[in-house]
Amino acid sequence: MGRLPSVLGLADLESVEVGEGVYRPIARALGVSAFGVNAYTGPRAGDEVIEPHDEQGHGSGRHEELYVVLTGRAEFELDGETIDAPPGTLVFARPEQHRAAKAAEDDTTVLVIGGKPGAAGPPSPFEYWYRATPAYRSGDYARAYEIAAEGLEAHPDNPSLQYNLACYAALAGRREDALAHLEVAFANNPETREWASKDADLESLRL
Repeated sequence: MGRLPSVLGLADLESVEVGEGVYRPIARALGVSAFGVNAYTGPRAGDEVIEPHDEQGHGSGRHEELYVVLTGRAEFELDGETIDAPPGTLVFARPEQHRAAKAAEDDTTVLVIGGKPGAAGPPSPFEYWYRATPAYRSGDYARAYEIAAEGLEAHPDNPSLQYNLACYAALAGRREDALAHLEVAFANNPETREWASKDADLESLRL
């Protein structure tokens, strides 16, 4: 078997007519194994795009599912609530929630990403300091620290997270906390010593 592609367009995918719509198997085409991912298209307004179902029945994957509207416009029903979903809308359904969607416009395509609850683990370390960036940029270093520190429960030894916490702590005047975070960062990634030697955020620690 040849190497599977890493980049495809929707038009490159196999199209299978299922019911009123078109099914496109993405995971199979790209070789994705970490999660399920497919696309469904309703060619005409009123076509069923996502069949009515939940993920608790026999034979289901009991998955969480994230639906992303790519083109057209969809009308979702989630536990009886009607949701108007133009392109860019994200609809998240837990396994027990009943969901369905139909095309509200011609050529409505919905991307479906599914996986078992908890399989992906906690958010990646970078997400915590990325979320702290607005507070950091505004000068609210205590708040930046508070946001990023949420990641310590899942990633206590991550050197980049520890390094960023050291920066926020130093800027907030928390010298001892900053030094403690740097100690962990240095132990787990010696390269962070070089970062620290040139980082203006840590200037107060060099006094």
